[in-house]
Formats: sequence, C-alpha cells, structure tokens
Amino acid sequence: MNNQERYDSTRQWYAVTTYAGYEDKVAASLRQKIESVDMADKIFDILVPKEKQIEVKNGKRKVVERKILQSYVLVEMNLTEETWFAVRNTPGVTGFVGADTPTPVSESEMRDIKKRMGAEEPKYDISFSEGEIINIIDGPFKGFEGAVSEIDDVKGKLKVMVSMFGRETPVELDALQVKKI
Repeated sequence: MNNQERYDSTRQWYAVTTYAGYEDKVAASLRQKIESVDMADKIFDILVPKEKQIEVKNGKRKVVERKILQSYVLVEMNLTEETWFAVRNTPGVTGFVGADTPTPVSESEMRDIKKRMGAEEPKYDISFSEGEIINIIDGPFKGFEGAVSEIDDVKGKLKVMVSMFGRETPVELDALQVKKI
C-alpha cells in the first residue's frame, strides 16, 4: 500500500487509544505538541468526551464529570504521515482505532458524543416504580427497606414508606440512595 492510500488529508475526527487514566494527560501533551511543533494547521481539536452525572456520598449530592469513553481521546486532524507520527508517538498513546489505517469517527457518532457532552443538566436515571420494595444504601436510613410511594423524575427524588417503631413513615430520598432488592 502506498502512502497516498494510507493517509487521507481531509479534516476528520479520529479515535486515539490511550492507557487507562491517561486521557487528560494525552490531550494536554497533544495540545502542547500542536503549539511547539506548529501543527495547528493540521491538528485542529482534541477532545476527552465527558458528561455530567450526579453522585451521592455521605448523604450529599454532587455533580461529577465522568469520561464517556474510557481510554480514548478524539483528535480532529488531517491524517498525514507527519500527524500520524506526532500523535502515535505521544506518551500514553497506544494507537489509533482502525485495522491497518486509522478509521475516521463517523459524523453521526461525533454528533451523539457532542450531544451527550453538551447536556447541561445531569440526568436522573430512575428505574423504580411506585409500590416497589427497595433497600436504602446511603444516609441516616441506611440498611432500612421501604416501599416507593412517590417518584419525582425532575428532582431525582423518591418518597419511600419506611417502617419504624411499628408505623409507616414517609422518607424523602435521592434516587441514588436506594437500590432494588
């Protein structure tokens, strides 16, 4: 295969594989390399896809950023021998996605990834139904069981009927503080 067949100099996104946990380091190294080796006209953008999620620890809710694609960095570039070599020889990079030659990420896949990244409000994934018996795994009622009596999809809250001292007591919990039995 000659070099003309291997490289496609049109501007496209490529998925670069990295060692686990090295995504941000690889992205920073690539950005630095673009400036120092003057490749801004060939490598245009570097992306570590992340999305916002809600996590509850010790009864406190916080928004965290989680990587959408573990061990991947997306690079928008013109694929030439020079750019392939520059990216491939960045510390932490293990290769490109593609059999013999790097395969561009499709436009629809990039749209989906950017859509997930651009979601302003973190998502609540409430997979409980009213009347379902659940186990409380966090907060002051940890270890108790109860029945779901109300669901608030917007706020990510559940009202759970917990049996305490021989009577049913309604308790408002974050959906992340309970799990299915």
